Amino acid sequence: MSDGRAISAFLDAQAAEAGAARNTLLAYGRDLQDLSEWLAGRGEALSGLTRELVEDYLTHCDAQGFSRATRARRLSSIRQFSRFALEEGWRDDDPAIRIAGPGRAKRLPKTLDRAEIDAMLTAAPTLGRTEADKVRNRLMIELLYATGMRVSELVELPVAGCRGDPAVLLIRGKGSKERMVPLTGPARTALAEWLRIRDNAPKDSPLGRLVANKGARYLFPAPGAAGHMPRQSFGRLLNDMAVAAGVDPSRVTPHVIRHAFATHLLEGGADLRSIQTLLGHADLGTTEIYTHVLDERMRELVLNHHPLARPRSAGSQAKDD
Repeated sequence: MSDGRAISAFLDAQAAEAGAARNTLLAYGRDLQDLSEWLAGRGEALSGLTRELVEDYLTHCDAQGFSRATRARRLSSIRQFSRFALEEGWRDDDPAIRIAGPGRAKRLPKTLDRAEIDAMLTAAPTLGRTEADKVRNRLMIELLYATGMRVSELVELPVAGCRGDPAVLLIRGKGSKERMVPLTGPARTALAEWLRIRDNAPKDSPLGRLVANKGARYLFPAPGAAGHMPRQSFGRLLNDMAVAAGVDPSRVTPHVIRHAFATHLLEGGADLRSIQTLLGHADLGTTEIYTHVLDERMRELVLNHHPLARPRSAGSQAKDD
């Protein structure tokens, strides 16, 4: 079997049996195609993959300057494929099962404080060429911060699930897994205002034409094959919001807003299990990184504000004695 057919069969199985998300499948495909091309340059194929070849390939990735996270992901893709090949009977061993990965550098998630989020929420409705744009922009940042959803989940929200002044939204996440997330009062108000504008847009207006075509099923319709606003477009919009709010745009991404949602909940007393459910994390260990953010903030609080954390003058020391 050729490498191309083997990779296609693996991706089809991941989509049908494991319910892998589209972005996950794209990453698997890119990683395995790169491995296949590297093997071809050495007169090898995926069917002849050995432990030594996998280790040599990872060394090659390291030499190319790929980050530890990228190398760890590529090894994960290879492991998934080699396990699939074993289960399908294409080979009688798994060459990647005992290879230690490079691991991931433990980095605290970047986030924003509450004042910065408030500034962006205030700036959002000032941006846009039309009143409809301004109302939509306000809703998008309100929803992102109120729910902590991923940007792909935000732009792909179906309008049908947003009607009737919902107190919660049903969000379809990675691997088509669904979760319920409550809406804040401001988010519900912004949603009602956007639906009123969206539903009453004149048929000959830009918004009216979007709603009448492929964008009909999405809360945020847009021109293009998908029918909804692309993630990249929202990323640029978020950048403009940051500038208008006086926040360094290099610090602001949709995922940073998601981190702010989780961090601020934790600071407010929410438990990790609840945050795990709201974020749609499969593993509690993924959510636990937010405790490090809170620990660091508590440490800074003590060092900056506790009276014993500040150097004392000689006079005060003498008085204490």
